[in-house]
Amino acid sequence: MCGRYYNKRKKQKIAEKLQASKAFADPLPPNYNIAPSTFQPIVRQERDSSEREMVLARWGLVPFSARSLADFKGFSTFNAKAETLSSSPTWKAPLKSRRCLIPADGFYEWKTLDQSRKPKKQPYAISLTDGEPMAFAGLWDAWKEPKTSPQTVDTWLQSFSIITTEANELMSQVHTRMPVILRQRDWAEWLDRDGLRPPPLHLLRPYDSEAMQLSPCNSGVGNVKNNGPEMLVCPNPDEPLPLLNSL
Repeated sequence: MCGRYYNKRKKQKIAEKLQASKAFADPLPPNYNIAPSTFQPIVRQERDSSEREMVLARWGLVPFSARSLADFKGFSTFNAKAETLSSSPTWKAPLKSRRCLIPADGFYEWKTLDQSRKPKKQPYAISLTDGEPMAFAGLWDAWKEPKTSPQTVDTWLQSFSIITTEANELMSQVHTRMPVILRQRDWAEWLDRDGLRPPPLHLLRPYDSEAMQLSPCNSGVGNVKNNGPEMLVCPNPDEPLPLLNSL
């Protein structure tokens, strides 16, 4: 599962790193508490060229076939399990030719610390040890809002989902799942929109534990109203928490 992530870099730096030649015009301030239903940058291959473009899309995929947004009220599509992409009607069409990269500097996950009725949970911030940004494997789709009259202008909603896989050794100390993080050498293959080729499902595997790091962070990240670099800092970590940094 991946329900929160963060981006510290400016829009131009993200576009350069993910090799996107075009980007949306809106400003993109740093965001240390990105939550589902918000609009975030994704990078995809253009329809008629091999160039990449960076666009804003809503986190929480609404498939083209949806009758209305109400059909997805309470239906969680901000994550897609790698193991069921080929068999699920929601994911099959986007998997074929609407794949994308989701830029992130890191993500958050919560570890359950006890087995009480209301267990205490400690959030962790996970990033790459070399300080480089991550590129999550994602799917995107476009949904057209039904017209209320023949004169109504078409309104499209573009949305995306982050693909998850089983946790690697490091992440398994906190959670059973993790987002799929793609290596740069695999970006082109993942973004390829040639629908005649089978989807590159072999890329959807856990990232190397040795290349990742995690540390306890601010419990305030659980509230979407809290934002800022202080989300990455744990003010009063419990004694055993730092031990999770070593395997």
